[in-house]
Amino acid sequence: MLAEDVDGVQQKLKKFLNFKNLHTCLKEDILLDFYVSGFLWARGMDFSVIQYSKFMTLLDMLLHNLRTLHMSLEDSIKWLGEVMAEIGPSHSQKNEEWNVFNIKQANAVIDYLKISLFQHYKLYEFLFYSTREEIVIGTEQVLEVVKPSGGLFPDPLEEGISFDIYSTFIEPPLTLDTEMKGLDQEQGPEESQSEANTSDVDPLVGFTTKDIKAVLGQVTDDILIGIQTEINEKLQIQEEAFNARIEKLKKA
Repeated sequence: MLAEDVDGVQQKLKKFLNFKNLHTCLKEDILLDFYVSGFLWARGMDFSVIQYSKFMTLLDMLLHNLRTLHMSLEDSIKWLGEVMAEIGPSHSQKNEEWNVFNIKQANAVIDYLKISLFQHYKLYEFLFYSTREEIVIGTEQVLEVVKPSGGLFPDPLEEGISFDIYSTFIEPPLTLDTEMKGLDQEQGPEESQSEANTSDVDPLVGFTTKDIKAVLGQVTDDILIGIQTEINEKLQIQEEAFNARIEKLKKA
């Protein structure tokens, strides 16, 4: 592994740790990153084979104490001090053969563990102790719509669903012939005669260009205000729904 690049080290450790769900399991992905980062850091320190072995064992034991023994941050730091006293530099000549790291290397190991594990200890506790491995945020809505015509069941009440769904899927489209027939039935012979008399008259007679622009501007403003109000109401409803969903996730 000393000659492998980053991808090669990752593949070797993935196989050694038997991680098979890296793309779907956040825990395995984080742990693999922890071991790979530690190995690459040790390679940058030019450790010997024995130092590699001791350092990687130290990483594994710290995670084991956290995951299995539920060791607190204070206990982990105390445990690390005891271990480094055994494998680190010693003033006693009797234990010189057991020394693995010199003073500079031991301090570097402690500094690395401080920034890689101890500063994120709460996150690793959450990773191991949390019962929910993934939180899926989303909503699924299944809508069964009755056929608008020719079916055995009546149409759903318009009041029971939103206007967008009703107008899109349920309300039958109006045809030009139906509209014209309705207008012909409402209009009597007198109205038809009056329309015939006034059809030749220009309806814009007596209005200036300025008057027409003013009327069109007022109509446009009214339409835009209505659309803006409707958009604001929908955004407010969505914001309230998302806030309620976030509160539920916080309480979970």
